[in-house]
Amino acid sequence: MPRLVGRVKRIRVPEELQSLALAPRHLSLLAYLLFDGPMSVNALASQLEVAPATVSLMVSDLSRKGILERREDESDRRRTIVSISDEHRPSIDAWLAKGAMAWREALAPLTSAQRKMFVDTLKAYERALGEE
Repeated sequence: MPRLVGRVKRIRVPEELQSLALAPRHLSLLAYLLFDGPMSVNALASQLEVAPATVSLMVSDLSRKGILERREDESDRRRTIVSISDEHRPSIDAWLAKGAMAWREALAPLTSAQRKMFVDTLKAYERALGEE
């Protein structure tokens, strides 16, 4: 597991994004927006398992840098919908796609039951890390 985490951390940030000072904490937020599409701050907070205020600060930071866009939810004007800007989407997609393709390649030979067992095992590992 440490080798896997170390390799993921070495995935280079694309040159066009390097000046934007993206931190590892931004990686998960960007991945959710890239793979799941635009969502509200509260939905992002739920996915990331952090407080909405934390996500709001990250979104503000990334919006100022032009990486994210915020717009009013047409069905509920109190909510803000966050998305990756069109300008930076190709770079972010190229950056994060390598990991997604690696997961697809690793999981492709497994049966549905084997993939479920793998995911369940990772979830059990995550839970065990969270125990005191």
